[in-house]
Amino acid sequence: MEVIFGINPLIEALRRNDEKIRKIVIARGRGGDPVKRILSLAAQRGVPVEFEDKKFLDRKVDQKSHQGVIGYRGGFNYAGLDDIIANRHGDFDNSLVLILDGITDPQNLGSLIRTAHCYGANGVIIPERRSASVTAAVIKSSAGAVFYTPVAKVINVSDTIEYLKGRGFWIYGTDPEHGKNINDFEYNNHVCLIMGSEGKGMRPLIKQKCDFLVSIPMRGVIGSLNVSVAAGIILHEILKEWRTT
Repeated sequence: MEVIFGINPLIEALRRNDEKIRKIVIARGRGGDPVKRILSLAAQRGVPVEFEDKKFLDRKVDQKSHQGVIGYRGGFNYAGLDDIIANRHGDFDNSLVLILDGITDPQNLGSLIRTAHCYGANGVIIPERRSASVTAAVIKSSAGAVFYTPVAKVINVSDTIEYLKGRGFWIYGTDPEHGKNINDFEYNNHVCLIMGSEGKGMRPLIKQKCDFLVSIPMRGVIGSLNVSVAAGIILHEILKEWRTT
């Protein structure tokens, strides 16, 4: 069983009638409208609710950010590549996929999934190795976005890129030093955006597979952005271009 925690992740899981939610535990004395919403949704879905001392929840979740509620569910269901390709949003003619090449921090992974969801990406692709998996911390950091944006886990990122190219995608990789300004592209095609690891960026082999390398123009003394912030800026630029075409 997997533990998920936090108000928003639990509400989103219950809203979408996640059949894997087995039980919810609420800290005694925890009240408020969000908890009432959880209780109401749990009753509608037939999910049992138990009440325990806050110390019980503290022992179950290392982080102190459970907000007085935790849930138990079956393991996370990863999507297939074709599921992600088929999950195009109707607002645009093109598809948008995010590949994360070696994101190891669960908070960053969750934030990136949330960013991808907010910008209407088909889904997110992560490698089986050298990457964080979708855990309770990732679900919490995504604010429940993992329940709406499919995540695929692949054995070989390089082979995945070739597969996407065969399905009509152009591959854009992020490279702060050698990439071309993100404002200089038209993005008039299916887009796969690759974000590299927090410290080293994309691996050299993955960089070689890219059709284009992009960078964000910056003026500050500090020359780097958090990876989820950088992804948001680039995705915004892509969607801005799509809205004008």
